[in-house]
Amino acid sequence: MRHLTINKPWWPRNRWTRGILPAAGAGLLLLAVISCGTTRQAVVLPDVPGAKYIGSAECEQCHEELCRSFKTADHARLLAKGKNGKDFGCESCHGPASLHEDSGGETKPPYSFTAGRPLPTGMGARVPLETARAIENACYSCHLDVRGQFNLPNHHPVPEGRLTCIQCHPPHSGVAFAGGGTRLMSQNDTCLQCHPSQQGLFVFEHDAVRDGCTTCHSPHGSVNAKLLTERNSNLCLKCHFQQPAPGGSGILIGGVDHTTKLSQGACWSAGCHEAVHGSRVSPTLRF
Repeated sequence: MRHLTINKPWWPRNRWTRGILPAAGAGLLLLAVISCGTTRQAVVLPDVPGAKYIGSAECEQCHEELCRSFKTADHARLLAKGKNGKDFGCESCHGPASLHEDSGGETKPPYSFTAGRPLPTGMGARVPLETARAIENACYSCHLDVRGQFNLPNHHPVPEGRLTCIQCHPPHSGVAFAGGGTRLMSQNDTCLQCHPSQQGLFVFEHDAVRDGCTTCHSPHGSVNAKLLTERNSNLCLKCHFQQPAPGGSGILIGGVDHTTKLSQGACWSAGCHEAVHGSRVSPTLRF
């Protein structure tokens, strides 16, 4: 006579499991659906009295070259399309341009970065001319995180007006990084325009320079001096592996005992590796 063996599940059969398992399955299914979707954020454009949005196609009538190059820009991906949205490419930064178009360009767009003729009112009078809009304020309307970085103790002088966002991030064409693309060392080209002494040529170059300036520096702002991403030797130890010496009596970095040196300060301030970008005479970047 054959005996049938019934394999029991590893979980106990009770009311709790009969109720929770279907719920867990439904939750996993919902999570899968959400993870497959895409999230898109939109900026609500302001209403300007007496002006209306006309679309970027109208801007192309006069700004043909600028609009042609904008089609390849990173910011062009933010265009609102479809029957419920208007092509707000140019006007998302410059504001509704109907009065600008009607005046043949004499009246500047509401959010212009240069002063122009005052806007007329419905009674024929003219609104007092406002000062030109600061370029960084247009960028901050979307890049709130960058605005916070510029409020940190050490930052590039954008809030002081000695530098503008578009000097490093051209908004109208190509990659939103000056010098961006596939060219060799293009990531550093933007920084080297103002910091040419860091370019070299060096006989002994720090490999981190080839990885890009942002490997060690936060470009907008930092709590650390010189915009460093770390304030001490932890910055160097992100790349330079440390290991215990034989017998556990010390710490080796690059095969050299650094046990007593680590307590003397940061790698570049303790008199050991001061030529952090490169050196012409010292393979250890000492000077």
